[in-house]
Amino acid sequence: MADAPIGIFDSGYGGLTVARAVLDQLPHESIAYFGDTARAPYGPRPIAQTREFALECLDRLVDHGVKVLVIACNTASAAVLHDARERYDVPVVEVIRPAVRRAAAATRNHRVGVISTRGTHQSGAYVDAFAAAPHLSVSSVPCPRFVEFVESGVTSGSEVIATAREYLAPLVEGEVDTLVLGCTHYPLLTGAISYVMGESVTLVSSADETAKDVYRVLADTDALRPPDLPPPSHGFTTTGDAAEFTRLARRFLGPEVGADGDGVFGDAVVRTVVAAAGAGPRGGAR
Repeated sequence: MADAPIGIFDSGYGGLTVARAVLDQLPHESIAYFGDTARAPYGPRPIAQTREFALECLDRLVDHGVKVLVIACNTASAAVLHDARERYDVPVVEVIRPAVRRAAAATRNHRVGVISTRGTHQSGAYVDAFAAAPHLSVSSVPCPRFVEFVESGVTSGSEVIATAREYLAPLVEGEVDTLVLGCTHYPLLTGAISYVMGESVTLVSSADETAKDVYRVLADTDALRPPDLPPPSHGFTTTGDAAEFTRLARRFLGPEVGADGDGVFGDAVVRTVVAAAGAGPRGGAR
């Protein structure tokens, strides 16, 4: 079991920031990544459809033999976490609560901001998660264009800064001192976000905090991969175009993806599968 891969799922590419954080914090672990890029983004979709698509993708990772599931998508985490924990025999880690815990510990003035996709914002998932800390004032703002910027390779410049100023104005005016990056794409915009918010504001990356949770889960279940085993291997599966996935994966993970040589991802396999509708009943519960 310790030699099994960590399964990471996202509706698209943002979860690759979680994969990067997992590899940085757990360098001996193998990763199996599943990106449902053909049906991304999940944010504008009805919750029932998001749940259906997410469970289908998670089923594939479980069938691959992963030892832990990471739902590296805020929208999917909000829609499917409870069902996934009931459905599978392996631990399920998500991206919302790890970031909430870190933000609650980091804030000094008890004013916390959350930025996310429109779907995550409308779900109220972050506000609900912060309910355990009623002493905090939490402001949530949707930032839909941020994902478009990242996936088009635009992470700085005047347009990004102008858009960030527009989105973040209520949080600046509200004097939040801690800001949760509630979408796994957003760490790639840290420079612009920090510039607009000010250096005194603490930015909390859901990717980094989720990787810490993965480490804790594996350590608690004695499932960490021993460092004396052969080097880990990584596989990436997409429901979209493999070449496009590789191009964007290089932006998130570095130029080693899909390349020859000694890079971490040099031997990684990027393949395409066809998305199938429906996710029926499945045995097993956790």
